[in-house]
Amino acid sequence: MTVTAQELVAAAKQQITEISVEAAQNRLPGLLLDVREPAEYAAGHLPGAVNIPRGLLEFKIDSHPDFQSKQQAEILVYCQTGGRSALATQVLKQLGYSNAVSMAGGFKAWAESGFSVE
Repeated sequence: MTVTAQELVAAAKQQITEISVEAAQNRLPGLLLDVREPAEYAAGHLPGAVNIPRGLLEFKIDSHPDFQSKQQAEILVYCQTGGRSALATQVLKQLGYSNAVSMAGGFKAWAESGFSVE
């Protein structure tokens, strides 16, 4: 049986914590992880966010200085609309980052809410 990307995201959202952009705004400053592609990140991102694309996350997270030995830290994960960040948050939890949360609506919802971007 095959599944769609949307089904994978829906399944991931059942296993993670997802918070609103307003709740995310209240959590700043903290560790911010942008899992979009570098060109998306360069076009605008949350202030202070670290960019590790979703496709490289499992390979890069443990060696990135901002995330080394920080499995207990609160990490806000986001992408463009919330799908990739849900999948990334699920993987982070599997890797031991127990306090990672995904931002519902992603960067698009953040920017549309009028919150600051770089």
